[in-house]
Amino acid sequence: MLKSPMGTVIQLHIPGFRGRLREAHRHGNLVRLWRGAFEHGSFCGYVAGIGREFFLLSVIGDGIGFDGMYAMRHRDITELETPEQHHHFIEKALAARHIVPPRPEPFPLDHIREVLKAAAAYSPAIGVHVDSEDDTEVCYIGRLLNLEDDGFNLQEISPDAEWLREPSWFAWDEISTISFEEPYCRALLEVAGSAPDLASLSPDFGLAP
Repeated sequence: MLKSPMGTVIQLHIPGFRGRLREAHRHGNLVRLWRGAFEHGSFCGYVAGIGREFFLLSVIGDGIGFDGMYAMRHRDITELETPEQHHHFIEKALAARHIVPPRPEPFPLDHIREVLKAAAAYSPAIGVHVDSEDDTEVCYIGRLLNLEDDGFNLQEISPDAEWLREPSWFAWDEISTISFEEPYCRALLEVAGSAPDLASLSPDFGLAP
């Protein structure tokens, strides 16, 4: 808020995180964001899409390389830097390495169900990040099996790159982030190979196409 020479109060419009992300998306700016409730560190990357509930970030890792796609909730952002403080260096390093972070557009980001389906169609394995009781995130990696009204089933890959034989069920309202195309996830897939059939399925269990 400013006061003019005549004493008139002028309200300044300061856009929120969503508006600033939209501007960064429009101009192709590199951003850095923090989610204080989930992790101590930050995410750096390019905004690849904006929806009502989620936004998509093409993440650049600390090693200055593509580190995966993350669909995150607007409401979890606690701090945003745009453009990123050292964006000139990072952009020059990416160009020198001939790295062009992907920006899969259009990508639905209005509802978690749409986000999950789009991520599963884009990548054979996805990361499902769940809100835990101590306000941190726990990530489960696997392939989407099917969708239900109140959640979905995933066939997980263990940290030892072994496919589990029983489905894991997740509720829609416990999911904070969906990630895909991460180097770690791709490495698990390379070692695990094709997913085996599940040990047992009920007759009404429909697998995702």
